[in-house]
Amino acid sequence: MRGQPDSCGTCGAGLDAGLRNLLFVCARNRLRSPTAEAIFAAVAGVQIASAGTAPDAECLVSSDLVEWAHEIFVMEQRQRKALENRFAASLRKKRVVCLNVPDRYGYMQPELIAILRERMAPFINAVR
Repeated sequence: MRGQPDSCGTCGAGLDAGLRNLLFVCARNRLRSPTAEAIFAAVAGVQIASAGTAPDAECLVSSDLVEWAHEIFVMEQRQRKALENRFAASLRKKRVVCLNVPDRYGYMQPELIAILRERMAPFINAVR
């Protein structure tokens, strides 16, 4: 996990200011957003983190993570609403994109990987 906030959602030292920070958000940060983090971690020009909106998330999204991110990618509209409810002021200058990925896939499931790659292609290609 290079150059990203630590797993508890606080920004770490030594982040490269020249990179784009992408945050992936799902409900519990166990399947979809960690899969996105894993498959896009090696993309040049970006730093990746993931978090969840549910109280029992592995890594609960925090104000530090929202501030750190240049762009935020949520899996469903309900995560966008949760972020808007908790971090409205911080989101004013942020791009929040809903990928419309339902909660029915396992971690690193091939179908999930294919969907994430397809839906993220315009954003990842813009980095290159």
